[in-house]
Amino acid sequence: MRHYHLPDAVRDAEAPLLDSLPDGALMRRAAHGLARVCASELAARTGGVTGRRVTLLVGSGDNGGDALFAGADLRRRGVAVEAVLLAPDRAHPAGLAALRRAGGRVTATPDRPDLVVDGIVGISGRGALRPDAARIVDMIDAPIVAADTPSGVDMRTGVVHGPAVAAAVTVAFGALKPVHALAPAQCGRVELIDIGLRLGPGDLRSLEDADVAALWPVPGAADDKYSLGVLGVVAGGADYPGAAVLATGSAIRATSGMVRYAGTARDAVLAAWPEAVASDDPAAAGRVQAWAVGPGMGVDDAAADRLARVLDQDLPTVIDADGLTLLAEHPGLLAGRTAPTVLTPHAGEFARLAGPVGNDRVAAAREAARDFDATVLLKGHVTVVAGPDGRTVVDTAGSSWAATPGSGDVLTGIIGKLLASGLGPLDAAACAARVHGLAAARAADGAPTHAAAISAALPDVLRDLLRD
Repeated sequence: MRHYHLPDAVRDAEAPLLDSLPDGALMRRAAHGLARVCASELAARTGGVTGRRVTLLVGSGDNGGDALFAGADLRRRGVAVEAVLLAPDRAHPAGLAALRRAGGRVTATPDRPDLVVDGIVGISGRGALRPDAARIVDMIDAPIVAADTPSGVDMRTGVVHGPAVAAAVTVAFGALKPVHALAPAQCGRVELIDIGLRLGPGDLRSLEDADVAALWPVPGAADDKYSLGVLGVVAGGADYPGAAVLATGSAIRATSGMVRYAGTARDAVLAAWPEAVASDDPAAAGRVQAWAVGPGMGVDDAAADRLARVLDQDLPTVIDADGLTLLAEHPGLLAGRTAPTVLTPHAGEFARLAGPVGNDRVAAAREAARDFDATVLLKGHVTVVAGPDGRTVVDTAGSSWAATPGSGDVLTGIIGKLLASGLGPLDAAACAARVHGLAAARAADGAPTHAAAISAALPDVLRDLLRD
């Protein structure tokens, strides 16, 4: 599991090291790690290190010092290093002296570098790049390695408000920060350098494959189709029978347990999934351990009545799509529930439920989770899963191939099946989001894909996860 820490927590962890280590030792640890990543990147991209050219973009403060010390290290490895000082009077004096002793030089503009190091601002930076820095960055036609965080990107939210660095690689010093999860397009590949910090749980978390494998329900010797959890699905209708097929199919593929379909697209579901048990009415579906409700079910009075009957059973329930639209119109439907509820809105559905998402997706998801006393999975280029207790997981599967019609129906079925198996709502939503993203990448294989292919890729993804 990965943890992402806010600046105050990082500074608190640095304090005892700064007190106990020789002056500048912590910065040199960070700089040495930065130089090592730069050297590896040079070798991978150009075939060598010696004789290559690196430009340092140096701001004031410690991040500029990190870049300067890293430049001195690279110069000793035979790299031609030049530094562009964006605040000449406030450049880190010891770092600048070290670079000059090693044979590096100061220049006004980049001169055809093979690699650029972004040391403009650090984790305390706010807002977009200033005009002088933006002008220099705009001149660059080389991959950028960001020191700790890409400059101009909000460290807490990952939001870009104006000119900013888009890095090929970001080297995180001692701890991952929220920006590393929330702004993948700006950070590029993230390399974590150990500088000796000791930190507790982070403000945000993300699941890795091993975490998902440890949580995913696997049948034991004594299990049967009922003991692994029975999911009820209410989705689809005359207008959108495909939603029912996708949600039901992904639930069937997610675990070995049973799936009962209880909606108005019965014939379409059974034609695609003969192993499903189907009826037209949630009240007649039979016993289930959880519900998945909403995709393609419609928003008329009959659909609202079906949603109310599902929620009145007070079983773990995931609500998506039309179910969220109905919930926005009838918020009282959640009143009195004690069982876990998972809401899975995209930005438009979120706006109807709780108002505009705004720039801070994490804060928005957390507030909605508290207000609805539910787990909220906010879809987007980075998926945020927030529980009513404030615990928050971000999905870092690393692709946007899941952004295709019907993909959300697949996700709903997976979450529902994990709820039925007994997973808690935060774990169910976070595990489902990661597996869904991996299945989308597997189905796409570098080209556009579609929801049915994402669903079809689930067994292969799960096989790899559980086997490894």
